[in-house]
Amino acid sequence: MELDLLTYLLLFLAGGMAGFVDSIAGGGGIITLPALLAAGIPPHQALATNKLQSTFGSFTAVSNYTRLGMVKPFALVEGMLFTLIGAALGAWAVQQFPADFLENLIVIMLIIIFLYTAFSPKLGYEAGKQKISPRLFYALAGLLIGFYDGFFGPGTGSFWTMALIVLLGLDLKHATAQTKLFNFTSNIVSFAVFAYAGLMVWTVGIVMGAGQIAGAYAGSTLVHQRDVGFIRVFFLIVVAATIVKLIVM
Repeated sequence: MELDLLTYLLLFLAGGMAGFVDSIAGGGGIITLPALLAAGIPPHQALATNKLQSTFGSFTAVSNYTRLGMVKPFALVEGMLFTLIGAALGAWAVQQFPADFLENLIVIMLIIIFLYTAFSPKLGYEAGKQKISPRLFYALAGLLIGFYDGFFGPGTGSFWTMALIVLLGLDLKHATAQTKLFNFTSNIVSFAVFAYAGLMVWTVGIVMGAGQIAGAYAGSTLVHQRDVGFIRVFFLIVVAATIVKLIVM
């Protein structure tokens, strides 16, 4: 697919903004997917290319969070494995069915997350009580959220972050860091499935991926430096924007 230089520049900037937002609160897809569609890329190719470019950003964020001591990937291999399986199934399923039938359910779930967070002012400020065992949590969340990310995607980071806070008792900073690890896992396997299906627009994905690297590094560094209050406000803004995007799309 041939695009002009200005379109590539705009896609690069979209990738940068998405990488920044995604590394803090998830939701970068509300920037990149519309940008890909606006560039004239067909929906299934846009979904595939979105996974390619977002893989750059999620890998950068995970690497930086690991360097800063906020996440330990080798301690979370079980969660990554279940996420991988779920995402592979989701990426296969989306090629068989239209993705839009999930939208109404997802909007309702995101509204619940937004209201729960908004009316729980201390949520995520400190580590809380663990509700279920980590093994059960990573099996269920990995399969379900991984499947959703491979199938559709918007709001995945919000679902992971909220689940980690409410069910495992993590504080918001460490939940954000873990979220990016599982985002990267589902991104890379979804990317592989889509690439095998021949749906990737490689030049676009790589250009946007370069923007993702810069944005994700800046965003993940900011999370480490700022307090939970900043991350909480950013999280609420991104969830609200995702809800609006899904309603009007």
